[in-house]
Amino acid sequence: MTTKPLLTAPNQIELAIGGMTCASCAARIEKKLNRMDGVTATVNYATEKATVRYADEVTPDDLIATVEKTGYTAALPPPPRSAGDAPTAEPVDELRVLRTRLWVSAVLTVPVIALAMVPAWQFDFWQWLSLTLAAPVVVYGGLPFHRAAWINLRHGAATMDTLVSLGTLAAFGWSVWALFLGTAGTPGMTHPFSLAINRSDGAGNIYLEAAAGVTVFILAGRYFEARAKRTAGAALRALLELGAKDVAVLRGGTETRIPVDQLVVGDRFVVRPGEKIATDGVVDEGTSAVDASMLTGESVPVEVGPGDSVVGATVNAGGRLVVTATRIGGDTQLAQMARLVEQAQTGKAAVQRLADRISGVFVPIVIALAVGTLGWWLGSGSGTTAAFTAAVAVLIIACPCALGLATPTALLVGTG
Repeated sequence: MTTKPLLTAPNQIELAIGGMTCASCAARIEKKLNRMDGVTATVNYATEKATVRYADEVTPDDLIATVEKTGYTAALPPPPRSAGDAPTAEPVDELRVLRTRLWVSAVLTVPVIALAMVPAWQFDFWQWLSLTLAAPVVVYGGLPFHRAAWINLRHGAATMDTLVSLGTLAAFGWSVWALFLGTAGTPGMTHPFSLAINRSDGAGNIYLEAAAGVTVFILAGRYFEARAKRTAGAALRALLELGAKDVAVLRGGTETRIPVDQLVVGDRFVVRPGEKIATDGVVDEGTSAVDASMLTGESVPVEVGPGDSVVGATVNAGGRLVVTATRIGGDTQLAQMARLVEQAQTGKAAVQRLADRISGVFVPIVIALAVGTLGWWLGSGSGTTAAFTAAVAVLIIACPCALGLATPTALLVGTG
């Protein structure tokens, strides 16, 4: 992918992207945005954000519309809330929903795998118990993958979810066929454990443990990924929360306690011992020791007096200070630190760009290989059943979501 010169894109915006489930999704959105005239975009799957530079003739609404046409959601970042705003409704805890789905699927999958792997436990009609336990895992546990695959199919795209959905549904569908129409449903059928590779027509084989097991393993990966992203996001939010919430400002010779976001440059405010300094400024009156460890890591407080600069969110450890505000809001050092951390999370390393390019073509290649495998086995006269068995095997093993996830998640956790 060629990068457009930034000189033609003077404006910059950050969009919150929703609906991405793998690195292929991020690659698709990035490709669509970069095809727009005067637009240069970078989409990060781990942070679920798109950093876009665009020319004057392009509007944010155009960018959002392009993302939505690709099959995903996009939104402008919400404005910062002031202290007087009413609290917003709590968002849905996606991590808790994912954890519930994972635990239910895992509990149902363990006996399915145990029955398939231990021939001594394969009692009469064990295969029907496996079907009963595996069906909710494939349908309920795999619902996020099936839903994402369907949405991508409607937009003419294929992602890692397409492979997961195709592989698990193919394994489950084949097992249902073998149980009802093949010989796998006969009483006393067993799956003997053998290290030898023997060719068969597959009519007596079921792959319920593969369908359920793959679903659980991919769900577990998604859960740990979501938890890692939440941990890193919490670290960034904690950094922003270090600032003071209100301040005693001097106006008309009297102190007035106001929210810190109502401060303006030039305001004089009072900082008592033990309080956080509300914003960056210069000391007008008083001397004290300021604990700046949150900024410098140095545990010994620094002595300050009239004319000395102080930084917002540091703690006044000594006497009373009167400070004149010189920088507020996004111009403070604390806000700049948070912005640098966020930029580091949103940016892409070279190895991550390589993984994104590979994941963008990996899915179509795997599907083509599965179709080619099916055709080759049919052409060699091995029979329809054996041909579909081989094609399903190709789909089942090809679910490498970690391909596009390892680098951005490591970067996210490291910066957190």
